[in-house]
Amino acid sequence: MATMSLAAASPLTSTPRGIAAPAPRTAFLSLRLGGVTAMRFAGLAAASQPVERRAAAAVAMAKREQELEEIRAMTTEQLEEEVVDLKGELFLLRLKRSARQEFKNSEFARMRKRIARMLTVKREREIEQGINKRLSRKLDRKWKQSIVVRPPPSLRENKEE
Repeated sequence: MATMSLAAASPLTSTPRGIAAPAPRTAFLSLRLGGVTAMRFAGLAAASQPVERRAAAAVAMAKREQELEEIRAMTTEQLEEEVVDLKGELFLLRLKRSARQEFKNSEFARMRKRIARMLTVKREREIEQGINKRLSRKLDRKWKQSIVVRPPPSLRENKEE
């Protein structure tokens, strides 16, 4: 009776002795740029990036840090008002997209990230005050129910003109 094995045959066991087995095919693990190979897992990816790209990333990080400082300088009430305004702007962007009007697609991610940063700072402040997660969610529900619907700032500016 013959038995079947599900184990993959090794290249060394499937070739006769004395004949070198070919190297097994592997997934693409390296990046070749200008004659220099940087292994993806060796941590050399940053060294293989062009200088301009690294400089642009540093500028973007500096802008993010500056934005975080501005957010942290706001009071909690100002944060809540800004979150409401940004969510209104996000809603208007969705309306523009559904109506196939002209809009910047990158604004979606930018606004969502800004909202997330503000809510993160708000939660950090709650943690400093010793408010646990359950109470925080309860306070969030109360805050959301107390929101007075108003047009976002961009719509208010358009009506004034």
